Amino acid sequence: MPEIIETTVYRLDELSDAAKDRARAWYREGGFDYDWYDAVYEDFQRIAEILGLDLKTRSVRLMDGGTRQEPCIWFRGFWSQGDGACFETLYTHRKGAPHRIRDYAPQDTELHRIADALQAVQRRNFYQLRAEASHHGHYYHEYCMAISVERDSPTYQDMTADAEEAVIEALRDLARWLYRQLEREYDHLSSDEMVDETIAANEYTFTEAGRRFG
Repeated sequence: MPEIIETTVYRLDELSDAAKDRARAWYREGGFDYDWYDAVYEDFQRIAEILGLDLKTRSVRLMDGGTRQEPCIWFRGFWSQGDGACFETLYTHRKGAPHRIRDYAPQDTELHRIADALQAVQRRNFYQLRAEASHHGHYYHEYCMAISVERDSPTYQDMTADAEEAVIEALRDLARWLYRQLEREYDHLSSDEMVDETIAANEYTFTEAGRRFG
């Protein structure tokens, strides 16, 4: 014969500190099953366009059987050796990039430095450098980007001696910058303050010990 068992449930703010920690741990383990990084990706795509990058795209299958195009950006994080971010792109000189990046991100000195480095090496090569970055290997960090650089000179001039290294390092620095933004966003979203706010907004309930109930 069925029995009715009553359980007292609690909101997060009604729990003890230890139970709150358990409730937060539950959310952190399963609460990031959505694309929490979308805003970072969107920002990066805009920055890439300003700097002269044309990010490659890939087809992603949707649940309804259709497909959509997503940028070729990958990352893995955040606390293990080999973590990082990378992307696939074509790159050519973009006129006014140093000025435009300062308008878009006036406080981000690292982006300013990257834009200036690309501008300087392009100037030494009459703005004829172009590059392609492709992912290779099983990891996702800046050294998993195979980057080729060439000079598109109508008179077949060679690139300057420093050109290849300068472009490669700038693109890898941009991948490092992207990873730092992803890590910062994750740390923000997984902070106690944000987790508590999300749990409260979703009206989750817990047992006295902090186990998810409803």
